[in-house]
Amino acid sequence: MEEEVFGKNQHNLENSLQESIKAKITLLDIKEDINKSIKIIYKKIKLGGKVLLCGNGGSAADAQHLAAEFLVRLRPKVNRHSIPAMTLAQDTSTITACGNDYSYDDIFARNLSSLGSRNDVLIAISTSGNSKNIIKALKEAKRKNIFSIGFLGCDGGKIKKFCDIPLIIDHYTTARIQESHIFMGHHIFEGVEDLLIKN
Repeated sequence: MEEEVFGKNQHNLENSLQESIKAKITLLDIKEDINKSIKIIYKKIKLGGKVLLCGNGGSAADAQHLAAEFLVRLRPKVNRHSIPAMTLAQDTSTITACGNDYSYDDIFARNLSSLGSRNDVLIAISTSGNSKNIIKALKEAKRKNIFSIGFLGCDGGKIKKFCDIPLIIDHYTTARIQESHIFMGHHIFEGVEDLLIKN
C-alpha cells in the first residue's frame, strides 16, 4: 500500500516539475524585454530613482521578497550598497485604512500618488492580469510619468495594455506563474545588481 501511494505522489511531483519547467521556458520568448527591463531599472536607479512593487496575495509576498533582495542582499557573496526598493502595501494599517475610507481598488494607486516620482520604476505583479487595484496603480504611474513593468500571467489580461513593458508568463496555473515570476525577478535583479557593481 505504501509503495502504491508513493508511486502516485511521485507521478504528481513529476507533473508539477514538468509544468514548472514549461512555464519557465516561456521566458525565452520575452528575453529581449527582460534584458530591456534590466537596463531601464539600472538607469533609473543611477538617476536617483527607486523600484516600487505591488501585487495581491502571493504576488504581494513576491513584491516584498524582491524589495528585500534589493534593500539587503541578493547573493551571499555580493556585498554592495543597499538599492532603494519598496512595496506599495507595507502595513495592515495603511491597507485597511484605504480599503475602509476609500476602496481596496485604491490601495496601490493612493500610495503611489505620494511616494512615486518620475525616476522610479513600478513593477506590478498579477498572475491573472486583471486585478483592478493593479490597473489603477498603472494608470497613476502613467499620470506621474513613472515607467512600469508588468509581471503577468495567462495572456496578460487587461493589465498588459497599461504597462510600458508587459512580461507575460504564457501559462494558466497560478502556482507555476508565481514560481516563474520570482525566478524572473531574481534574474532581473541580479542583472541590475551586476550593472551597478560594474559602474
